[in-house]
Amino acid sequence: MTDLATALRRAVRGEVGFDVTARALVTMDASNYRRVPLGVVAPRDADDVEAALEVCRARGVPVVARGGGTSIAGQATGTGVVLDFTRHMTGLLELDPGSRTAVVQPGLVLDRLQEAAAPHGLRFGPDPSTHSRCTLGGMIGNNSCGSHSVAWGTTADSVRELSVVTARGRRLRLGRDWAGAPDGLRELVEGDLARLRTGFPDLPRRISGYALDALLPEKGADVARSFCGSEGTLGILTEAVVDLVEAPRARALAVLGYGDESAAAEAAAGLLPHGPLTVEGMAADLVREPAGLPRGGAWLFVETGGESAAGARARAEEIVRAAGTADALVVTDPAAQRVLWRIREDASGTATRMPDGSEAWPGWEDCAVPPARLGAYLRDFRALLAHHGLRGTPYGHFGDGCIHVRIDFDLLTEAGVGRFRGFSEDLADLVVAHGGSLSGEHGDGQARAELLPRMYGAQTVRLFERAKALWDPDDLLNPGILVRPAPLDSHLRFSVLPGRPVDVEFGYPADGGDFGAAVRRCVGVAKCRTATAGGPAVMCPSFRATGAEEHSTRGRARLLHEMLAGELVTDGWRSTEVRDALDLCLSCKGCRSDCPVGVDMATYKAEFLHHHYAGRRRPAAHHSMGRLPEWLRLAAATRTAPLLNALAAGGPSARLAKHLGGIAPERRLPRLATRTFTGWWRRRKPVRSDCGTLVVLWPDTFTEHLSPSVGRAAVRVLEAAGLRVALPPTLVPRRGAIGDGRTRAATALLAARRGRVCCGLTYVSTGQLDRARTVMRRTLDLMEPVLRAGVPVVVLEPSCAAALRTDLPELLPDDPRAARLAASVVTFAQVLRRYAPDWTPPAVDRPAAGQTHCHQHAVLGDEPDRGLRESAGLTGELSGGCCGLAGNFGFEKGHFEVSRACAEEQLLPAVHAAPADTVILADGFSCRTQLEQLAGVRGRHLAEVLAAALDEEPADVPDREAQGGGAG
Repeated sequence: MTDLATALRRAVRGEVGFDVTARALVTMDASNYRRVPLGVVAPRDADDVEAALEVCRARGVPVVARGGGTSIAGQATGTGVVLDFTRHMTGLLELDPGSRTAVVQPGLVLDRLQEAAAPHGLRFGPDPSTHSRCTLGGMIGNNSCGSHSVAWGTTADSVRELSVVTARGRRLRLGRDWAGAPDGLRELVEGDLARLRTGFPDLPRRISGYALDALLPEKGADVARSFCGSEGTLGILTEAVVDLVEAPRARALAVLGYGDESAAAEAAAGLLPHGPLTVEGMAADLVREPAGLPRGGAWLFVETGGESAAGARARAEEIVRAAGTADALVVTDPAAQRVLWRIREDASGTATRMPDGSEAWPGWEDCAVPPARLGAYLRDFRALLAHHGLRGTPYGHFGDGCIHVRIDFDLLTEAGVGRFRGFSEDLADLVVAHGGSLSGEHGDGQARAELLPRMYGAQTVRLFERAKALWDPDDLLNPGILVRPAPLDSHLRFSVLPGRPVDVEFGYPADGGDFGAAVRRCVGVAKCRTATAGGPAVMCPSFRATGAEEHSTRGRARLLHEMLAGELVTDGWRSTEVRDALDLCLSCKGCRSDCPVGVDMATYKAEFLHHHYAGRRRPAAHHSMGRLPEWLRLAAATRTAPLLNALAAGGPSARLAKHLGGIAPERRLPRLATRTFTGWWRRRKPVRSDCGTLVVLWPDTFTEHLSPSVGRAAVRVLEAAGLRVALPPTLVPRRGAIGDGRTRAATALLAARRGRVCCGLTYVSTGQLDRARTVMRRTLDLMEPVLRAGVPVVVLEPSCAAALRTDLPELLPDDPRAARLAASVVTFAQVLRRYAPDWTPPAVDRPAAGQTHCHQHAVLGDEPDRGLRESAGLTGELSGGCCGLAGNFGFEKGHFEVSRACAEEQLLPAVHAAPADTVILADGFSCRTQLEQLAGVRGRHLAEVLAAALDEEPADVPDREAQGGGAG
């Protein structure tokens, strides 16, 4: 390896990585397979590709080309050198609207091409559900299709010319009429014309094997088309000329409801004569939230196009009439269509979990049959599943007869792997019996190549082997794929994992308490690798800031997988490679909701940090910010906030404090409140009211010590809405507190001795889980009167609310009080909706900008907040993404640039573009701090905005006093 690495570094200008991290990140794609490479090369151009091939050929080292790494059959993994085209060879070299062509490099992500073509009314026809991260090179290698293939075909239908480098260094320009064909290829074809004319199934989604029939004279001897779908086994693509199609000016989406997927499949073929753009199908088991869909157990998503919205709608309504189903809807609003399409696109992730939470896997992900036979095939497929005692929910491209499915194979035991093989062999025979193709989109890879003789026969497979030998006589390129394949049940990625669950701190309730199962959630669909968050999405801000795979959710999951495997990452929880990859995880929790398979990297990071630093010296930031509640309580108790503010204002004292605390020197230290929120609460005039629902307002650390104005505003609004407000029984009791006099006295004494309630967030985010549990148990002890009374607990800081909702019950799974407190937590908007539904907020009537807190998006949901803003006349949408400060993250030394880059993605542009009278909303203290320090803008909690509007209302506003307001 040392000699190979040295030779490659001398030969290429791009990066060469033979370290543990570089190798671990590419051991897997989105399949069931795992191979450990020797190293990774990121070529800068075709010269680098040729040079790398020369070095590897001289040493007999295999080479695998890799794009987005979303292949589902194992063809993007290898044991030699992996060529990563996503770092440098990502260019759109030319776009010619006149000829409707584009010249692209293999690492260009499909969405970037679509964005460039859209202003010209053009688009690239094929669009897999991974369009936001899959590359053109990978699409050509797999002959990808996507949902619009009924209108625009496969990738091969859109390829005009290809530039490739062969394993022996020849540069070829592939096209029609034998252009670029290697020596002997024409003779091979002309010597077996009859087989090529009769031995290939005639169906729209035949992807399996080599497309040697594209070389027939009546098909134009199209070498470029024949190269498509060769899965990196014939040559290395360096450039492509692709065709673009005219995009419809308007689109409509018809969603048709059916009893089950077989009924939907039988109906799909009958809709094709009406010229739809898509005919997609999926069953109800894959839909997390069926709201907005027609009634049924399965649906067809049928898209139509037109010159106008009316024309597109008319065609969609024609589809509905032709379908003859009683339950259907037609959607023309683009935003509403995107919501529905996301349901379909996320199926590749949601399908990885069965309705009961058990795991399901690819392997037979995309068989295809003639569309007219799809209904019958699905019935036989269901029967075969039952025969083998397996379960799976089909979805996919019903209009093309192509079915995706994840199946609950047991790939962890010898018996389960044996069942996997037996089912695979039987299903291959079933597909062939229906005139189908083993692969209808994702390629054969290792998952199906072994079974190609069942589809094509032994002689045609030998023809594939002869063709491979002409292109790559040394078998250097992706060996074991397509020809002379590795067994379909070898190199399974699960075989290296420990047989027993490792000891962990969190409960992982969705994964049976098994950290390995939690890590296995990442199947590689790579939605975390998108260049833009898109709408309200958050995941994964550090990847978008750095562009580095190790700073994506998938990359971190891969390193954790290798940590558990112990082959590459050999020092377990002490691994510096895993630590460094997790270092730039903001713990935004975006993956918890945005990842289709529900990976929760914030929890995994906390778990890792706990073990990594057990018995070892922690970073200074873990003490300064991880124990922030303790320091702030101490400052309040000693009344030293004015002195500390003066010392932190600047100069040598501030620089020293930041240096000692591991805080970024670019940051300004926040000012402490000279009077805490609870200090204000104790001194305010009591509200005398026996009416209205009693709610407990949680004095989180940030509201208590840094933003007490938010707490005061919340009290003002909640009481104006007719609610009775109390604080947790950890302070000096006062009128309205919970419990009798003896209880109040006892809890006050307990509070004085043992501190106040705390969600434990800062301890969790720094991996101090033992201390977090101690804090949480103390909190539960203090909250017992509230829990017994069943009183809702209003938490103003979204990150604290999220910690109470998720981290608390997952760290204390055996304490029933934890689940009760988690269920009691409501946000500011939620409590108003649930317990003051008839209250009308004051009219603000101004535009609003800002950002939905990432934890609110991921854990709590913001639909009540939207409704409250709308009722108050606050117009406009808040941005998605993450502010980048993310609690302690943006304050830690070394994180400032990434933190700022995250803010500059969506939050800062939204605020800078807002009109002068815009209300800047930011419910999280981190978001407000980031806005103040990077933009000089004061963000406000929604409670502050509503409280200010209440105070501006005329004194004779009717019914305010009757609704319980007036205090403050």
